[in-house]
Amino acid sequence: MGCLASTPKDSGGNRRRPGSIGEVSVYVPGLRIPKPVDFTQSLGDYLSKNIVERLSALRTRIVVMAGQEGPTITRTKRKSATQHGGSTLADLQQALEDYLPVLLGLVKDGNHLQYKVQFVWINQEDDAEETAMSNAWYEVLSVLHLMATLLLSQANLLLLPRTSADGYQPKVTEESRRASVDIFLKAAGYLDCAVRHVLPQLPAELRRNLPVDLAEGVLRALCLQALGQGVDIQLGMAIDSTKATLAVKRRLACEMVKYWQQAQDNIMNLPLSNGWGEKHRLFVKWKYAEAKAAAYYYHGLILDEGNTEKSHGMAVAALQAADEYFKESKKLCESFNAAPPLSRNPPLWGTMKYLSEKIPKDTSSKVRINRDLYSHERIMETAPTLPDFALALKPDEYQLPQVDASWKGENIKVGQTDPNHLKLDNR
Repeated sequence: MGCLASTPKDSGGNRRRPGSIGEVSVYVPGLRIPKPVDFTQSLGDYLSKNIVERLSALRTRIVVMAGQEGPTITRTKRKSATQHGGSTLADLQQALEDYLPVLLGLVKDGNHLQYKVQFVWINQEDDAEETAMSNAWYEVLSVLHLMATLLLSQANLLLLPRTSADGYQPKVTEESRRASVDIFLKAAGYLDCAVRHVLPQLPAELRRNLPVDLAEGVLRALCLQALGQGVDIQLGMAIDSTKATLAVKRRLACEMVKYWQQAQDNIMNLPLSNGWGEKHRLFVKWKYAEAKAAAYYYHGLILDEGNTEKSHGMAVAALQAADEYFKESKKLCESFNAAPPLSRNPPLWGTMKYLSEKIPKDTSSKVRINRDLYSHERIMETAPTLPDFALALKPDEYQLPQVDASWKGENIKVGQTDPNHLKLDNR
């Protein structure tokens, strides 16, 4: 049930995109912006004035805030990040959290009202400028996606290096790093809930007609990206720790490879060619290459601890692979930053600051030493297989909130039920 309308990208100017988004540590998709809805016209004959006005007020607050701040929220300026940017993110996040329990009253127990309102959102990654659907589960899905996007934006602000009080080069504090891991897990929880509990509520035909921003593959990829970046932060903290062994670092790096590989698998066949979509695809390829560089580097160091000619040869092959993936990641990073909207790298820090210095140096050194010891023919030309580890980092367990108490005692007037078919209107 429900109806859908997609507006092609050349039909108007609702989709505002920044030319540049500044420094990027975390990929944040462009914010999908809701358009106004007249709840009185759609629901006035079925619900009390109190509920209708409550829905209207809560959603209007989101429309206004997202419309005003959405195009600028993803633009990062480190000076204002924790002032204007941070408070805007928190206010919009709170507005969404206030709206969701009231919205869920429209879908409770198969409520027929879920088909009465046409919800319209402006897309960012899809070719269609906006998508309208007369199904309240589409609105729930859009709200969860926006909540996750805001958290990713918050994590990006936390992970931009800032000049420290001692005046030395910019860095990200341990407090910010730990806080960002919690945020990544929370964002992953919203996205995981969207995939497992909200998408299945939509009829198959509506699911097929969702904008690519909300496609299952994109939602899964964003969830895996959040987990992959969480592991990246953990690896950076392990590198800084004197207690973390090479085995621990290798395990974290190998887990990171799996998260990014799965993220790439999920978006590989999706039509992500439009603006933000192409940027999204390039970010995943970049981070996947970085993760492989880290994993092969630590795998090579552990293999080099062996006492056999074979293990030393495998170590050289692994380190050479790390060096190749590191060079590839730098090229992909340049492509990502050049894709619209333009972006730039913050000063290097954490895992990649360490590895950008160590990989070229250690690879060159180990290759030279081992080629002095062994003939060129005895050194493996192909990289050894990376060890396979179970993924430890999981999304937070997020459950949709209880329906707001304002729905208790609400006598829903039953009007003419919707015909049991899907009406498509592609404009």
